[in-house]
Amino acid sequence: MLDVLLTLAVLASTTLTILLLLFPTRYIKHSPPKASGTNAPKVSVQVLVLGDIGRSPRMQYHAMSIAKHGGRVDLIGYHGILPVQWQMYNQANTNIKHKLDSAVHPEISKNPLITIVPLAAPPKILKAKILPFIIAGPLKVLWQITTLFHTLSYRIKPARWLLVQNPPSIPTLFLALIICCLRNTHLIIDWHNYGWTILAGTRGPIHPFVYISKFYEVFLGRYAPTANLTVTHAMERQLKEIYNITSPIFTLHDRPAGIFQPVREASIRRKFLARLEETREKAEQIMSGGIKLLVSSTSWTPDEDFGLLLDALKSYSALSTSTKTSNLPPILAIITGKGPQKEHYLRLISDLTSSFQLTNIEIKTAWLTTEDYALLLACADLGVCLHKSSSGVDLPMKVVDMFGAGLPVTGYADYESWGELVKEGLNGKGFVDGEGLKVVLVDLFSEGKGGNGEELKRLKQGALEEGNRSWNVKIGDFGSTILDGTPPAENVVEKIRYELPLRGRTFQERLYIKREIFALRSAIYEIMSWKMPFEELDDDVVEKMYAAEKSPDITHLLVGNIIHDCWNEKFDTSKDVENGLDGIQRLM
Repeated sequence: MLDVLLTLAVLASTTLTILLLLFPTRYIKHSPPKASGTNAPKVSVQVLVLGDIGRSPRMQYHAMSIAKHGGRVDLIGYHGILPVQWQMYNQANTNIKHKLDSAVHPEISKNPLITIVPLAAPPKILKAKILPFIIAGPLKVLWQITTLFHTLSYRIKPARWLLVQNPPSIPTLFLALIICCLRNTHLIIDWHNYGWTILAGTRGPIHPFVYISKFYEVFLGRYAPTANLTVTHAMERQLKEIYNITSPIFTLHDRPAGIFQPVREASIRRKFLARLEETREKAEQIMSGGIKLLVSSTSWTPDEDFGLLLDALKSYSALSTSTKTSNLPPILAIITGKGPQKEHYLRLISDLTSSFQLTNIEIKTAWLTTEDYALLLACADLGVCLHKSSSGVDLPMKVVDMFGAGLPVTGYADYESWGELVKEGLNGKGFVDGEGLKVVLVDLFSEGKGGNGEELKRLKQGALEEGNRSWNVKIGDFGSTILDGTPPAENVVEKIRYELPLRGRTFQERLYIKREIFALRSAIYEIMSWKMPFEELDDDVVEKMYAAEKSPDITHLLVGNIIHDCWNEKFDTSKDVENGLDGIQRLM
């Protein structure tokens, strides 16, 4: 009997030892913060994309923004090609870029604070549609679970935050929750769309997997995250009111990365058009306005109906060749991207061209580096977005990039959130079918309408103004603020960490602008230090600290003097704060 007990004890202890050795290391938050060098990262973040990193610009911009402010980032996802390999392609003229996935943003590979952690791609048999979906789907999920768990548990260091892109939600959300529990990490879900609505678009709304996917996504979205990010206010409202998500939700509209900039000099535009293979032969005609350059980026999938653009171009072609509307210029349309329906539409374009239904229209496809794509947008006359929202509350990133390059946009507009991005008649125009798109093209390109292109010029100016809103600098909105000139609301009260101390005054005696600037001080502190003032303390303790004129340590912050002066009420207007920040920037 004793021998049996000893044997069981040895087995139990051995099993426990093995489990402890296999248990992933956990993130340790030091309080007070652990002493470290001045170059130590201020925060550690894992950014997870269960897809091609190169096709996830928003998550790349998150990574660049975090690193720009001193954070360490592990960017996890499928990764096929590096920018240097694009250069090899340009130099050697090989077919490498057609075989591998798209390139990441060039700043990603240059930044020492960002580490790309590639995931192992599923076997070809699971991607080639050889097996039926009911078999290949679960096997693919099992592969993803295995590779994700191994990567998040053992290949990378634990981090304070795990930022997950959704969709895909299966198996990402469940696995992210498990990893966060094991490694003491906080989960943030960045909602780009809903996985179940995309699945409904391909499998039908009554497919059993759609019901399972919706329950799974809503349940985990409701209980798993510490916080949520959304791409639109409409999505934020939906998550709160319909899905009953109670954790904090913040809307972060997409903003263009720094690489998307307008080209203001004609010489630069001419040089690029003459260099790019797709525009080389017609560069001078594009420069003179004799040919209009139209650009559309598409994934060649059912949720981006390329047929709408073809229908519009066919109708435009018929009009441009008639005697009554001979003032319509020819169009060179360059379509970028790759996807499952590309070959189908290429054959259709060839048939339409050979049957003379695209007279005065030339359609070319291209697969460009990030740098060339940004320049192409900046040199084009009009951008076209064919994105159809499966949920009605998401927005296409491609439109943001077009605005960043100063390119006016026309796009499919029959969904709720379209108006959050495109202001009709100011920076773009919407359509709902091919006929509507044809009308837009005629209105904007016709030499006899809109005062010889005045409407297109007005839209371009609106696009330039919208594009000036950068990704890296976005402090946020103050409720009923007077910083932008609007009158204050009497029912708005700051949170305790943003509230100006009384300092011998009554609540009403404090000037509202001083309260606003003090709140701005706390926002600047949070941005620079990656934590709220006295984040580790309860609100009542913070209130007592403020009353005793005790503020967080700011001696290590670059803008510490600005924060100090906001605390001491030395600024009278927000412009004074802005001038102080500009002064620091000029010294850098």
